[in-house]
Amino acid sequence: MKIFPDKDKAFPNPAIPSLCYIKNVVKNPRIIVGDYTYYDDADGADRFEEHVTHFYDFIGDRLIIGNFCAIAKGVTFVMNGANHRMDCATTYPFYIVGGDWGGAIAPVMSELPLKGDTVVGNDVWIGQNVTIMPGVHIGNGAIIGTNATVASDIPPFSVAVGNPARVIRRRFDDEMIDLLERLQWWNRPIEEVDCLIPILSDPDLAAAKAAIREYLQ
Repeated sequence: MKIFPDKDKAFPNPAIPSLCYIKNVVKNPRIIVGDYTYYDDADGADRFEEHVTHFYDFIGDRLIIGNFCAIAKGVTFVMNGANHRMDCATTYPFYIVGGDWGGAIAPVMSELPLKGDTVVGNDVWIGQNVTIMPGVHIGNGAIIGTNATVASDIPPFSVAVGNPARVIRRRFDDEMIDLLERLQWWNRPIEEVDCLIPILSDPDLAAAKAAIREYLQ
């Protein structure tokens, strides 16, 4: 009988204590993380929630991360609470700093530049020290390069780098992307994922494409 990594365990591999399955350590119900998605940080992988900033209850936005994502050390998710009103002569929020200024006119929710939920797809690799801005959607299979600042949506199976992050290439051709989106291996039972590992790990993409095509028939 095969032994699979325990998706319900915070630290699935004792040999790599810096690797933590995020869903088992976050406490905020508005952070929704899929199975087998990990954060790798020797300085405290179980403190992932500290890397989700400006996450205020009264705004109600969510951070949603899919299955089988790999998130490196120093990644920061900046949520909608960081946004300031931009339709006045100043962006300075007088109303939040206290003293007599606390009585300054505060914007209502509809006047703030809110971007909605931040969503990371499945099988996404996010490199070290990446900053992801509010409301961004990152597609399945995307790769975000080290030190990037992601301020706009990233298409599935693309590679994005820089500040602001820009797509420099797609990982695969149209057929392979279509096959992977149809396969959705990240949503399959772990026993099935186990059977697919040889295909998913094959650097011969032509062979992998043929195998996936056959698997889907």
